[in-house]
Amino acid sequence: MPPLRNSTRCPVNKPREYPVTNGDLHIHAVAEGPRGATPLVLVHGYPDNHRVWDRVAADLSRDFLVIRYDVRGAGRSGKPGRTREYRLALLAQDLRAVVDTLIPGRPFHLVAHDWGAIQSWESATAPELASRLRSYTAISGPCLDHVGYWLRERLGGAPGQGGTAQLLRQLGRSWYVLLFQLPLLPELIWLAGLDRLWPAYLRRHEGIADARYRTSQKADGRFGVKLYRANVLPRLLRPRPRRANCPVQVIVPTQDAYVSPPLTDSLVRWTGKLTRQELDAPHWAPLTHPEAVCRSVRAFVAAHP
Repeated sequence: MPPLRNSTRCPVNKPREYPVTNGDLHIHAVAEGPRGATPLVLVHGYPDNHRVWDRVAADLSRDFLVIRYDVRGAGRSGKPGRTREYRLALLAQDLRAVVDTLIPGRPFHLVAHDWGAIQSWESATAPELASRLRSYTAISGPCLDHVGYWLRERLGGAPGQGGTAQLLRQLGRSWYVLLFQLPLLPELIWLAGLDRLWPAYLRRHEGIADARYRTSQKADGRFGVKLYRANVLPRLLRPRPRRANCPVQVIVPTQDAYVSPPLTDSLVRWTGKLTRQELDAPHWAPLTHPEAVCRSVRAFVAAHP
């Protein structure tokens, strides 16, 4: 596929679809905005697909070339059946396949949410894209290796320093991660009709007033569970020192019901200078507070051209 270049064949803000391949895997990618503008790559989380970024992309694509894609197991991308095919190293290869296909050789900025942020830490701390990645903004998605060290420090800390309380609060928020380690049960829950109930959950608990059912929700939830099974326990039990190769910004929704703010307390150890933005928002900030997310992204990108 030819790279994205300046063209007048279609409106710059109309999403343009691109097929990408990583080995045998098909990846569905979408680009919008001026082809010659600074590229931004947006990576979605679980149980979403690239459409979770619609409002953010509509804003940012006025000034940037915004690239989104369905991660493996979600949306219109391929859905491998084996758990080991969802390992972080393969997810990083998917990101590289997308940028090598759509913007070969060009530098870009990376923005990711939820599991998309978890998997994007793999790319932000690895050498393969270090020369091209200009900045990384993570929303509600810590690096699993960093969390592994964080857990060890809390378990080994002195009594009375608050580490145990932080650990227990985070474990309470992460109950679903433990559920996802069970074989078959999470998939059966999605197959039994959780996809139909999901919009009501988002409206009631996350404040997403216009949450609607989508036909891919059942598959997005069922296959995405493998992301957790393939990566969480191996990385938490055997964390590796992962240091960022680019400037890092973390956007911390203070009402996040799943990721507690203390998880970012020691992050400067792995990033050097860190930009930390607190946002009075729930977990799905790209849906509930897209304007605030866009402001933070614009400012951070402008600071790291």
